[in-house]
Amino acid sequence: MRALILGGTGEANQLAEQIARERIDAVYSYAGRTRIPLGHSLPTRIGGFGGAEGLAEFIRHERITHVIDATHPFAVDMSRNAVTACAAMGTALIALERAPWCKVPGDNWIEVPDIAAAVAALPDAHARVFLAIGRQHLLPFVAKPQHSYTLRFVDPPEKAPPLREAQIIISRGPFTLAGERELMRARGIEWLVGGTGARAKIEAARELSLPVIMIARPELPERPSVATIEEVLAWLGHDARLGA
Repeated sequence: MRALILGGTGEANQLAEQIARERIDAVYSYAGRTRIPLGHSLPTRIGGFGGAEGLAEFIRHERITHVIDATHPFAVDMSRNAVTACAAMGTALIALERAPWCKVPGDNWIEVPDIAAAVAALPDAHARVFLAIGRQHLLPFVAKPQHSYTLRFVDPPEKAPPLREAQIIISRGPFTLAGERELMRARGIEWLVGGTGARAKIEAARELSLPVIMIARPELPERPSVATIEEVLAWLGHDARLGA
């Protein structure tokens, strides 16, 4: 058995740490958009593969038998490439997906299908908006330049964001409910735009009665998926016992 973890999330790093402890032969890969502090000793590669064909070639060359897709839920291209490459190579694939948030009493959600719809859902009048969507999705919000945006990045950006009025917070999670509530109060946040990530900001918005523009997860090809690291380890362990 030799596993490939497609990472870039906190859950992926936790999975890699556990796999290293279990002494499972594995490689960890992530795109490198942020400098992730790795708490594991697995061999690590940074960067893309060159599409599905490039990933298939990596699987062949590295003799990968199992692929775990633990990328961000909005990393659509990577997840699609994983499905295609694993199907072509006959390689076992499983996705580690955090469970989507479920609306509860007190939530004021505006559910939209994509980033463009999220931009359209923002009000025309000036508002203070917390964009919790990642730096790669900022450009569409240029269409609403009247707003004051709060952005939170793991690493300092190499260049200024495209938004006319934006304040940047450099911080790394995990984030607490108390911390998120204080951040929103201190910055006078009136709208939250998001779709995934830590639950604390959603709970803080609920407590503060803030509207949340909730972006739906993109549709992906059908693939086996689990919600916990323990389930991934059980999947790997089961195949190991079968001699895979």
